[in-house]
Amino acid sequence: MENHPTAVQAKALSEQLIEWRRHFHQHPELSFQEFGTSQFVAETLKKIKGLRVETGIGVETSVVATLTSGEGPVIAIRADMDALPIKEENTIDYQSKNEGVMHACGHDAHTTILLGAAHLLAEKFEKEGLQGTVKFIFQPAEEATDEHGLSGSPYMVQAGAYDDVDAAIALHMCPWLPVGAAQVNNGYSMANVDVFTAKIFASGGHGAYPELGTDPVWMLGLVMQALHGVVARRIPALEAGVISIGQIHAGTASNIIPSEVFISGTIRSYTPEVRDLLSLELKKALSIVEPMGGSYTLEVERGEPALNNDPHVNELFLKAMDEMYPDFQIVKRPFGMGGEDFGYVTQKLPGALFFLGSGTEDGLKRDLHTPIFDLDESSLSIGAAILTQTAVNFLKEKSQSLKTEVQVHGA
Repeated sequence: MENHPTAVQAKALSEQLIEWRRHFHQHPELSFQEFGTSQFVAETLKKIKGLRVETGIGVETSVVATLTSGEGPVIAIRADMDALPIKEENTIDYQSKNEGVMHACGHDAHTTILLGAAHLLAEKFEKEGLQGTVKFIFQPAEEATDEHGLSGSPYMVQAGAYDDVDAAIALHMCPWLPVGAAQVNNGYSMANVDVFTAKIFASGGHGAYPELGTDPVWMLGLVMQALHGVVARRIPALEAGVISIGQIHAGTASNIIPSEVFISGTIRSYTPEVRDLLSLELKKALSIVEPMGGSYTLEVERGEPALNNDPHVNELFLKAMDEMYPDFQIVKRPFGMGGEDFGYVTQKLPGALFFLGSGTEDGLKRDLHTPIFDLDESSLSIGAAILTQTAVNFLKEKSQSLKTEVQVHGA
């Protein structure tokens, strides 16, 4: 195991990778505020021979580095850079120095791994004569949206960061799998993310005389039953769909029946068909209030699309893993109903993201988005190696395919 040249070269970078990751972990920055992170990334990339570094593509804090031999196929490798508004509870030497902000989703590792891949691929371009182009895309703001309801990915897509790209790859740290394992899934693998807000209106009245008015809180009870029945009875059993209410606000005093109730929640799905069906059923559930003398308003804000992993790109991941780490444990199942704005990229072009095992061996459940999230740093060199070898295999395969095409047409 790990005798493959790329795995050996990546392992030799381990100390540097750990140093970078701990720097990012100590200096986390929230979405659209990754100024220190992007500056560090850009300065580090500029030291690598052969890279052209650009900043501010789509988002002020974005960084894109390009490595090219000229003509040939183009692959993009993406990492997200932002942190979360979480107060870290780990007692480690590299604990967050930014109070109330923490890299609790592994984006410090993603950024580090992509820096490692940039080093490895620059060396391979120089020594192995690879044909084609690699774009290293350091993306801000995966975790949160701005006032327009957009995260970093759609801005970079709209700005043309992926316009000339034939395929795109990415990874995500996976605390529920050990080092030496990966989770891979073809097709829809993470959810469409939509947010709804609604209000139920009625007359309200005195709490002592409910018969004299109409009560939106009572109506809400029936709406809730209808909503909770949508997934169980309206969504096909083999499809993924969720409606969850996260906020309910009503009333000002104990003896006043309010005249309105506010509710808000999230809608998750995989396929476009179920996404549309959930919104329709949500509207139907709220319409229950009308025969009871109430009315309602509903707004659904469509967020990031589902992550749709291309099977062929996944095959390239699996090939790289098998070449370098033949004992790797491969888990094949969807990643869950969480969102991932790399879905904007896979909506545009063939791409895939896999989850890389990074669980610690201390027995603690260090889940994503928790104050004690951490990872086994030996996974960093493995991630850099897999992304690097996947890119190498893609460029070689695509270049050979183009060469064959030219020969056929030439003949």
